[in-house]
Amino acid sequence: MPRRAEARREERGGGTLLVAAGMVLVVVIGYAAAVVAGYVAAAHAVRGAADLAALSGAKAREAGADACAAAGRIASRNDVRITTCRVAGDWMDFVVSVDVQRDVSIGWAGLPGVVRATAHAGRLSGAGP
Repeated sequence: MPRRAEARREERGGGTLLVAAGMVLVVVIGYAAAVVAGYVAAAHAVRGAADLAALSGAKAREAGADACAAAGRIASRNDVRITTCRVAGDWMDFVVSVDVQRDVSIGWAGLPGVVRATAHAGRLSGAGP
């Protein structure tokens, strides 16, 4: 019988270590999921801001105003900055293209610090109703 008592004493605390390791694993997985969710949310927001900037630039161009200035105003209101703005075409058929980016500071080593998106908007006289 003394051997059983010795075996029980050697195993004491083993469950505590397993539970602690499991909790650490859950915390690490939760943090990784939060980082991924942060990047996904930032990417969606930047794509939406790029679309809005391109549309506002196209509307301004249609009204005879500076397309890139209008796109820049909308971009700054949506917390992104325009890296490139191009207007192609003439006064009737044109496309406004914008490249925007937003800094993300999620803090995971090795991941990019910016999220980028591109959008195009314009008016083509021969397209659509």
